[in-house]
Amino acid sequence: MIQLVLHCQPGAKQTQVVGWHGGRIKIQLKAPPVDGKANDILLAFLSDALGVPRKNVVLASGQTQRIKRVSIDGLALDQALARLGLGPPEA
Repeated sequence: MIQLVLHCQPGAKQTQVVGWHGGRIKIQLKAPPVDGKANDILLAFLSDALGVPRKNVVLASGQTQRIKRVSIDGLALDQALARLGLGPPEA
């Protein structure tokens, strides 16, 4: 199991991985930050992008914050970064 630390930006034009932001993976979310909709979109997006079942992607912390920690089962960190189109974090 791995954990990804994300910087999420809700209310964007589309849901996409933007790159690195302060050592965190920056993801823009199309959904507004209302009633957990952005979190639902985030977890579904990650499940699809990483090619893992939705049940393997869990929001560990940051339910109401932009900085979120997501646990992913069944994938190594280097695989996850490659599938998201990212290289190693900024130094």
